[in-house]
Amino acid sequence: MRHLLADMGAAELAEWRAYEEITGPLGGARGDINAATITRAIVAVNRGKNHKVPPLADFLPRWDRTRVRKNPEDLFKAALAANTALGGQVITNN
Repeated sequence: MRHLLADMGAAELAEWRAYEEITGPLGGARGDINAATITRAIVAVNRGKNHKVPPLADFLPRWDRTRVRKNPEDLFKAALAANTALGGQVITNN
């Protein structure tokens, strides 16, 4: 973690944190699909004769469960708040 913080500023870390809140863990999508595929296969071989196999989507986690979609401005404000909380500075090119 120290190496990561030495190479990445608070602003960039806050941006990644905001991105991850929307999309789920970085790199986790493939693992989620693999786990869902295996789970679906287990359900398929253990289901009753008259039961359909649920779609793969039923086994995938939904990371963004907010009922209200945030607009870009709100996401930017959240990233700025995380940046501030991590001791970062906002640098603008004027």
